[in-house]
Amino acid sequence: MFASDRDLLVFEPALLRDVGWAGQRVLSGTGTVGGSTLSIGTGSLVDAGVDRGSVVLFDGLALEVIERLSATDATVSLMRSSADGAVLVPPGGVGRPVAAYSFGPQIEIVHRQVLAMIGLDADGEGFGGASAVTNPDALVRLEALGALHLIYAAAGAPGRGGEAMRERAEMYRVRFGEERERVVVGVDLDGDGAAEVSRRPSVFAMTRG
Repeated sequence: MFASDRDLLVFEPALLRDVGWAGQRVLSGTGTVGGSTLSIGTGSLVDAGVDRGSVVLFDGLALEVIERLSATDATVSLMRSSADGAVLVPPGGVGRPVAAYSFGPQIEIVHRQVLAMIGLDADGEGFGGASAVTNPDALVRLEALGALHLIYAAAGAPGRGGEAMRERAEMYRVRFGEERERVVVGVDLDGDGAAEVSRRPSVFAMTRG
């Protein structure tokens, strides 16, 4: 996948607070933050799949994972505007609640759709799959917007979040369409590491869930 959970929170800082239930809770326990290091007292970051690009809630504060150091330790930062920005050291604390949620399933759905739009197979290997994209960073925003559309569409289903969530879903559907028109993807057709063609995602209709 080109996008990660941290990319979703760049657009929606309150995503976990508002619709965390729509994601998967992969870790719950307690932990300590000192400087830019998070150490959990229970559970395993490896088993939970918490790694670079993941987001953890430390005493309710969203932190992005910069690097997983071990099964219990990770370098974390306050949410940055870009994935290559300087680490922003979060407030410290000892024995505070720690939880991690993932919207990986929604991102994966959009990832497969985006690859199909540019004529690639999500299950393909080598230059027939995702590795054929020579500028993957160009697709991060597109995948994130598409995933947010799916998340809020589900949250706005009858009996869930109501009209406000449906309005956000529609906003992200529109923004996804606009980004689809803007982005240009380089595709390596022969596996030499260089893009032979440039493609724009083809027309693809996203509908409310």
